[in-house]
Amino acid sequence: MIEVLMVSLVMLVVAVCAFAPLGCTIFAQSKTAVAAKAKVSESVTEFSGILVPEDSVLKRHFLAQLQAEIEATLFPRPTDSMLQRHYDALVASELESRLAGGR
Repeated sequence: MIEVLMVSLVMLVVAVCAFAPLGCTIFAQSKTAVAAKAKVSESVTEFSGILVPEDSVLKRHFLAQLQAEIEATLFPRPTDSMLQRHYDALVASELESRLAGGR
């Protein structure tokens, strides 16, 4: 009976030693995920109801995506240079109005 208890105790110790680093890394990853979530919430500003990233690259991509959504709802881009300027002004004003919260 003692042999069975000793073998099971040794197996338990081996299992704890084998899986302890895994448990520690999972705990560390969960801490990192919480810290990353807090960092993301700090790096985003609310601009009249729209969350705009503060990072320059993310902001540029966000604004490009918003401009593409606006252009998708409008008519195709004209080929005449004067009409293109008016079209660009229309898109810019719509972009500003969406950022101001006027949807």
